Amino acid sequence: MNDDSLLAGLAALATDAPAGLLDRIAARWVSVPAPIGELRVAFTDQGVAYVHAGDDFAASFRKRFGRPLLAADRPPAGLVPALRTGRLGKVPLDLRGVSGFQRDVLDAVRTIPRGEVRPYSWVAEQIGRPRAVRAVGTALGANPVPLLVPCHRVVRSDGVTGDYVFGPAAKERLLLAEGVDLDRVRALAGERVFYLASDTTGVVCFPTCHNARRITPAHRHGFRSVAQARAAGYRPCRTCRPAQAEGLVG
Repeated sequence: MNDDSLLAGLAALATDAPAGLLDRIAARWVSVPAPIGELRVAFTDQGVAYVHAGDDFAASFRKRFGRPLLAADRPPAGLVPALRTGRLGKVPLDLRGVSGFQRDVLDAVRTIPRGEVRPYSWVAEQIGRPRAVRAVGTALGANPVPLLVPCHRVVRSDGVTGDYVFGPAAKERLLLAEGVDLDRVRALAGERVFYLASDTTGVVCFPTCHNARRITPAHRHGFRSVAQARAAGYRPCRTCRPAQAEGLVG
């Protein structure tokens, strides 16, 4: 019996199905506005499970999750503002289909604030797998809930924004809308400057960290690595937590 036959059978029951049974079998979906255009979102009784663009939404969802979809009357509470602002808030996520490694990656990415970016190597460092930079990129490429888990805020350390599930143009559009100065990030990377330090606070940060953005030119110093900054007497920022791993480019 396929999923559609099962749903039809449930609908034909002489008595009502137990509460919540349908939600355990099928997922609901809605079409909602987002900063990069209309998106389709699937959600279950556990939370939002899939965010997708394109006409192959239903087929893509079924291939990935093995569940049928039913149209919903309205989106889950808080979903539209979460997509618009990039702040998840209290919107629950259903990540039951991801691996333990991917969940760790997504949890790390969720801590990146709006308007800031981190390199792939930072994510690898945060999850205790500093050599798994490529695997981090693969995990983010399969992120089932982009925008809600802001994988667009993970970029290459050479200043290139990198790949994105909705395409590199959408990634740049999202980052620019959040206030990321991509031209400055690229210019610094071109000078082999990946960290900025303040001789007032004695702290070294990623360039987009809100603490780094407050450093005045007279007190700003650039470094290629955290080790180089430490040797000059600076300590890593406790807010953006610049990666300690050296020689990793992601």
